[in-house]
Amino acid sequence: MYVIVVGAGEIGAPLIDIAIQNGEEVVAIERDPERADEIADDFDCLVLNADGTVKETLEDAGAERADAIVATTDQDATNVMVSLLAQEFGVPEILSVVRNPEHMPLFERIGVHTMQNPQRLIARDLFRSLRLPSVEDYMRIGEEAEVFEITVDEGAPIAGKTLQGASEADLLGADVLIVAIERNGNGSPITPRGPTRIEPGDLVTVYSGSGATPELTDVFGHPEDHF
Repeated sequence: MYVIVVGAGEIGAPLIDIAIQNGEEVVAIERDPERADEIADDFDCLVLNADGTVKETLEDAGAERADAIVATTDQDATNVMVSLLAQEFGVPEILSVVRNPEHMPLFERIGVHTMQNPQRLIARDLFRSLRLPSVEDYMRIGEEAEVFEITVDEGAPIAGKTLQGASEADLLGADVLIVAIERNGNGSPITPRGPTRIEPGDLVTVYSGSGATPELTDVFGHPEDHF
């Protein structure tokens, strides 16, 4: 994949790093000369010290053959302009950071995939980790549903019970499913069935239609998670 990243700051730089590590061909565009030099020194990619809102800059970056352009600057106006120019070049995938939520409808109208205010997303995740520290990883699905990982503690209400037994004991609600179990750190997940027994130390992957609530994490032996 040929990827152009416009803006090599706090979001752009890690994106460049991840893309290169995954074997993608990356071109970075950065207006700040010192920052551009830093990116050129740190990463094996072409770095253009130029303005990404200028059509000629995107031409120099090879936009006509790019698979994706990602605008990650701290200015929504800049990101909109980059996205519009990318459309002129017919770039298949155009993504942008949106700093001000009020600007989201504009990006949606021009058909750009967006990530809203990364600082707010980070703050939300930090608060969530503060409130529910036992949840090791999670992914939100829709407005409330989540898939998350949690380790079963010794003495947890669900420990030693089969999934069928846990259901009969009303430990898991109708909108809760245990979808995978990793046991003894062997990296080979168990696909759970009704007779599958939950053991202390299991790392379980859980789907919950109402998210990872303190009441649900209690079932896995983490009452300290109430906040």
